[in-house]
Amino acid sequence: MAVLTVIGGSRHNPQALFPTGSCRHILAVTREGGPPVAAEATSWQKEQVSRAYVHALATQGGYTLCDWNVDKDGVDVTLRSGPWMVDIQLKCTQSPRIVRGGFSFDLDVETYDKLRNPDRSAPGHLALLIVPPDIGRWVIHQSESIVLACHGYWASLHGLGCASGSVTTAIHLPEHQPLTVKAMGTMFDAARRMANSAGRGVN
Repeated sequence: MAVLTVIGGSRHNPQALFPTGSCRHILAVTREGGPPVAAEATSWQKEQVSRAYVHALATQGGYTLCDWNVDKDGVDVTLRSGPWMVDIQLKCTQSPRIVRGGFSFDLDVETYDKLRNPDRSAPGHLALLIVPPDIGRWVIHQSESIVLACHGYWASLHGLGCASGSVTTAIHLPEHQPLTVKAMGTMFDAARRMANSAGRGVN
């Protein structure tokens, strides 16, 4: 027998979803005599909400977004601002691994090596989107708005060293690097510096 338990938060108050600025369980399903079980969304649902999140920020920031149909080069989306481009690999989780000062995500080494490659034409980044455990709370409908109840963090992988593992490598996503419109501006600043240092500056 399963028992639904509301641990915290309010359906009509999105601020209550992440009251401390970090994720915590809001809704849990508990089996009698067993540990809590959180409903797991499918990978395509996580991918699509991640794209929606980045698309909304890019739109607000005035950036265009290229949505690749095949993740062949370790890139899900590319942001563009004039001649400058930024590559992002998107990941999404309902159960983030919280570490001191942020979050940790195990990225496969193949993708890591592609994103850290110093010969890229655009700097590679990892973005981790954290969604509530219950998919029913990902989107909150209000009278004059729709709230996407999730938050994201980012890390630049461009030029980093070799992976620590043979299959996956842990990427630290600092809590002070939330994925916001301002963060996208920081990514473009890095893209300009990368191009200038490589002698590829735009005239």
